[in-house]
Amino acid sequence: MKMETLEFIIYPDGRVKEMVTGIVGSSCEEVTAAIEAALGQVLSQETTSDYYAQKATQTLQADNPSALSEW
Repeated sequence: MKMETLEFIIYPDGRVKEMVTGIVGSSCEEVTAAIEAALGQVLSQETTSDYYAQKATQTLQADNPSALSEW
């Protein structure tokens, strides 16, 4: 399991740089929305490869489960 982190760099002039890692897809926007609203105006935004990644899911389907029990 990948660790989810938010990192903030606060510059002397008051600018704040926010970096999100370990959150796959656009859900990082939900995580940071309240923080960004409290901090003020967002001047720029850059997405990482994690933003465009998709969560891996695996589905197993048995077409005829009764056939497995016929020995």
